[in-house]
Amino acid sequence: MFPRNYYLDDVFNNLLEKNDRTSMKCDIYEKENAFFIEMDAPGFTKEEMQIEVKNGYLKITAVKKQEEEDKNYIRRERNYASYERSFYLGNVVEEEITATFKDGILSIKIPKNIEEDGKTIEIS
Repeated sequence: MFPRNYYLDDVFNNLLEKNDRTSMKCDIYEKENAFFIEMDAPGFTKEEMQIEVKNGYLKITAVKKQEEEDKNYIRRERNYASYERSFYLGNVVEEEITATFKDGILSIKIPKNIEEDGKTIEIS
């Protein structure tokens, strides 16, 4: 058997983990007067997820912490890490954004801003 280079494994794993969106794939669509985001978050609970709107951006963070149990693992494949996705929304009414979480799927509804028709801008 060849010896493993753990340093290089860790570097590449960290690079991949930070850019890996496989745990938070999403679909974005619009319907009526709103945008919808449906995001897969398998293995997460509602309490492990946070949604924040700041400066026109919607940020979704999911954090899975390692269990504190003493186990003698033979193989361990599940990740305990944090994942984050951000989406630019522009000007939205934050109070009107709603979210639900069911069966590992986070659903977010973002009402569209309805602009006034025929708005005139005076040139000074």
